[in-house]
Amino acid sequence: MTTRKIALYPGTFDPITNGHFDIIERALKLFDEVIIAVAISVDKKPMFTLDERIEMTKKAIEELENVSVVGFDNLTVELAKERGATILIRGLRAISDFEFELQLGYLNNSLDDSIETVYLMPKLKHAFISSSSVRNLLKFNAKTEHLLPSKVQKIIGSMDSCTLQ
Repeated sequence: MTTRKIALYPGTFDPITNGHFDIIERALKLFDEVIIAVAISVDKKPMFTLDERIEMTKKAIEELENVSVVGFDNLTVELAKERGATILIRGLRAISDFEFELQLGYLNNSLDDSIETVYLMPKLKHAFISSSSVRNLLKFNAKTEHLLPSKVQKIIGSMDSCTLQ
């Protein structure tokens, strides 16, 4: 009997982008199940509430199998243990991400050495996308359709523009 490989993909997802979605699809090719963990991240002062980010993420992945979404406000390694995940997924877009992600991976491993971190790169066409750049565009009511899953774009498009400031 083989053990299911469960991966946890933590992040703020403020909002979930095509780059995040690409990482999720890639992770599904490697692992039996992917849990997307949406962090409260009060320190980052997200544009969208936790509930909005969870809703957008659920809509974005609703056609994918073996993927679920949870919100969390505890240590990532604690959530992984609670959910039976032994792998953390982290996305790398550029060399500038690498140092931060490497330190975070080492920190998580120091807290629980049974947790492995796997770094995935999005396809080149998504490598420049970040949630922060999307948020900046949204503040100016600029075009974001090419950066977001269509279902997420629809949710954001239906929001009051005051919410996006």
